[in-house]
Amino acid sequence: MKKEDVRSSTIDVPTKCTLSQTLDIIGGKWRLPIIWELSARESMRYNELKRHMNGITNIMLTRALRGLEENGLVTRKEHSQIPPCVEYSLTESSKRLLPALKYINEWGINSLLNSDSEN
Repeated sequence: MKKEDVRSSTIDVPTKCTLSQTLDIIGGKWRLPIIWELSARESMRYNELKRHMNGITNIMLTRALRGLEENGLVTRKEHSQIPPCVEYSLTESSKRLLPALKYINEWGINSLLNSDSEN
């Protein structure tokens, strides 16, 4: 059997593991905090979300929301009115992330409490 034949008969395995692929979608400084903030409400307007995200710039918020929308984690709804109104909400796909985010949040709280008690 030639070397080419062996390669073509093997199962195509993704070059990235699923964790890396997941982090490509939800990673970055702002994506998880945006999902976390949106999880507290049914939907939020852009400026309302920006007020809750301390330190984020308009450019970063827009980029993060677009990325989340492109990956099916956030829906964007435009209302035909003046001034323009855009609302963002979580999709069912991103809602499935919430139990993991709650666990990470609890871990963070415990980690902070433990580091405070050690000092």
